[in-house]
Amino acid sequence: MNRREQAKSALEARLGHVFADRGLLEQALTHASVGAGAAKPADNERLEFLGDRVLGLVIAEALSELEPGASVGSLSKRLHTLVSGETCAAVAGKLGVGAALRLPHGETKRGARAQPAILADACEALIAAVYLEAGFEAARRAVLHLWAPLIAARHDPAEVDPKSALQEWAAAKKFPAPAYRLLSRTGPDHQPEFTLEARVGEITPEVACAGSVRAAEKAAALALLRRVRSAS
Repeated sequence: MNRREQAKSALEARLGHVFADRGLLEQALTHASVGAGAAKPADNERLEFLGDRVLGLVIAEALSELEPGASVGSLSKRLHTLVSGETCAAVAGKLGVGAALRLPHGETKRGARAQPAILADACEALIAAVYLEAGFEAARRAVLHLWAPLIAARHDPAEVDPKSALQEWAAAKKFPAPAYRLLSRTGPDHQPEFTLEARVGEITPEVACAGSVRAAEKAAALALLRRVRSAS
């Protein structure tokens, strides 16, 4: 058994589902950049589209049962976080999806096996593959197994959407709206690092680094919000 086949077997063990249809598993793990022309293999784009909807339904149902008294707005924010690309990529990392992916050699060299967007898409494609092979209940069990620690984790609205929370804090204090400034971009194209600052008026800003502008803005906003809250 080669290294990728071993990675696929380990992934199935963590997922809690062994595929009878090996072609379906292979499709879920095949990136769209593989092959070309008439011989191009089936990739995971359509599965990712379906898996995103299955994931959303399972998580929405779980949150509705777990938090019967929560407002729709609160549930929507939490749902958005739990089904986000960042969360799916993190789940994919724990599953070991990167080592099991089918990618062109050049993409592997460029670090595609660690790219959050590619991992997130494959994670959703795997959910769809379980759904297609074994039905909704099997997909639901797999999702709840993988997302259980995230669903059960203590919920702080500021951590879900720190930029909105910081804006609300600034408005309540009659300060200017938060401003974000890109300070630098470093690293190779496949693994960039963005450094940004979050500022509210004349308050000392906070700086954060992350692999995307959006993630860096959120991290800087959260750091600034925590500091101003603790000082008040």
